[in-house]
Amino acid sequence: MTRLFIMLLSISLTTLAGIGVTIVLAMGFYDTRAILLAAAAGAIIALPITWYVARTLKDGMD
Repeated sequence: MTRLFIMLLSISLTTLAGIGVTIVLAMGFYDTRAILLAAAAGAIIALPITWYVARTLKDGMD
């Protein structure tokens, strides 16, 4: 499951971080701190979501 988790994490982390940055920029916050916080928040949110998806996929295969 670790390999599946890492592969899914590489996709979901970049996607959610990018969504966070896009939202911050659309709201008009152009400073570096806001952009970095949005990217970090997206990365943190991606961890439990990816763990759940990987576990669900692994359980479905068994």
